Amino acid sequence: MCGFCGFTGSINNKENIIKKMMDKIAHRGPDSAGVHSDDKITMGFRRLSIIGLEDGSQPMYNEDGSIVLVFNGEIYNYQELREDLLKKGHIFKTHADTEVLVHLYEEKGHSMLDDLRGMFAFAIFDKKNDLLFAARDFFGIKPFYYSNINGNILFGSEIKSFLEYPEFKKEVNETALENYLTFQYSVLTETFFKGVYKLMPGHFMTYKNGELKIERYFNPMFEKGDYEKSLHQVVTEVDDVLQDSVKTHKISDVEVGSFLSSGVDSSYVAASFKGDKTFTVGFDYEKYNEINYAEKLSKEVGIDNYNKTITTEEYWRILPKVQYHMDEPLADPSAVALYFVSNLASKHVKVALSGEGADEFFGGYNIYKEPMDISLITCLPKAVRKFFAACVKLIPFSFKGKNFFIRASKDVEERFIGNAYMFTKEEREKILKNPSGNFEPASITKPFYEQVKDMDDVTKMQFIDMNFWLIGDILLKADKMSMANSLEVRVPFLDKEVFKVASKIRPDFRVNRVSTKYAFRLAAKDRLPENVANKKKLGFPVPIRIWLKDAKYYNIVKEAFTSDTAKKYFNTDKIVEFLDRHKSGKGDFSRKIWTIYMFLVWHKEYFS
Repeated sequence: MCGFCGFTGSINNKENIIKKMMDKIAHRGPDSAGVHSDDKITMGFRRLSIIGLEDGSQPMYNEDGSIVLVFNGEIYNYQELREDLLKKGHIFKTHADTEVLVHLYEEKGHSMLDDLRGMFAFAIFDKKNDLLFAARDFFGIKPFYYSNINGNILFGSEIKSFLEYPEFKKEVNETALENYLTFQYSVLTETFFKGVYKLMPGHFMTYKNGELKIERYFNPMFEKGDYEKSLHQVVTEVDDVLQDSVKTHKISDVEVGSFLSSGVDSSYVAASFKGDKTFTVGFDYEKYNEINYAEKLSKEVGIDNYNKTITTEEYWRILPKVQYHMDEPLADPSAVALYFVSNLASKHVKVALSGEGADEFFGGYNIYKEPMDISLITCLPKAVRKFFAACVKLIPFSFKGKNFFIRASKDVEERFIGNAYMFTKEEREKILKNPSGNFEPASITKPFYEQVKDMDDVTKMQFIDMNFWLIGDILLKADKMSMANSLEVRVPFLDKEVFKVASKIRPDFRVNRVSTKYAFRLAAKDRLPENVANKKKLGFPVPIRIWLKDAKYYNIVKEAFTSDTAKKYFNTDKIVEFLDRHKSGKGDFSRKIWTIYMFLVWHKEYFS
């Protein structure tokens, strides 16, 4: 696992500039550094040595030096690809998976991407064709950012490296803020930094003769489902492919550990990976601490568990550092826990397996049961549903079931934009100083709903989460929090071969009235205690609701909410009102408060 940065064109003092850019991402690769620079391109690389320890340094070249590459990630089928390329006459100088990319590009050009199994972001400069070719993996495990500055392409693993480029102008993208307030993460292709963009998962880009082109090479689509297969056959296929993926993701020249919470996903990985070490964190509140569970499971499967209890003071103290490493604000409170578990693991191993992706692939989120829960209402004509909802809205007080009727009046395309829905468009316009009045949340997800318009509602929801929540929240924090601690995190559920199986599972074997992630849980039962395999999805619970009622932390947030920065972007009386109402027990506004507060913490790190 590594980090890279670079820019096309030739500018004064470029060697010093690339060194400063590399220093900004030194945490991604503390083991070594390398630079390629000529009159067309400058590329910098920081290395965390995992495979090919002695000879895997980058930038890496082909036989005649006409191809130069920087790469972040792992190619898990590199040994098979290497054998095939050797038979075709390619000469290898190293034992690293990186070199496979160089020769595969020589052999196939951009169609090389179809042959890869792994997580990756890379940039290749083809000197003979004066072409920059870059790509990001199938599901967005590894990040890739780029910007066009006066005809030169700036690119890298983290935006913070761009700040050292002399012509880069640092500006807040207020459109990104507006949508972040709804989604709790940066949802648009353009980031919080104006003019800086994300290369999206399953896409590649080329830059030649001043023309930038972006194309999609992979689109993870669910199928209607194979109704000929029995449940037993499906469960067997799921377990087989997951065992193969865990085994494949353990390929390494260094020791591999595993994260472990109380959920079925990380438990399944920990019970399957046959390593020696698991890592767990919890909070100093019994309800929010999974350490006892992790110790018990680790003992049952014969693995050592290393754990840490995060104190309240530690959590709050690390927030600025977390938002700095994130590059863009993220309001997911569990990101901080991920920072601490990565920090703990990095003291013992260089690589850790984690359970991200199982919920999106196999149907694990509790919200996926909603279409069944509201089916008695959604079977009514839409006009009737809307009428009932309008009547319910007129009732001036809240009552149990009020929101249920309102949501049931809407089609899934209207009510579901992903796992988080912080502020509605109307709420945003009340709290923002300069709302644009644009960007209805559903308008952002609409093009993706169009791709699955003939699918059932659960599949639609999974597809939305794969293209939004997974990329913008889950995988962002997994990469940034692990790399902040120079740790490689691998996600065996987010594998191309796993998705081939998951995409064909019929909807009722994914989510039904018995449970979410139904076939997956049955597969896990052979390797885990039944109570773990059947455990309800919790996420990673963080006690921010409790903290924000404490005078100490209330005052910390209030200071931020009344700061000059807050006054620039928000109507501060409106956001302080959320804080006061929460503290006095008039409602749980903790997630809304946290979304605003994390933006302000991030802004202070980068702009104050």
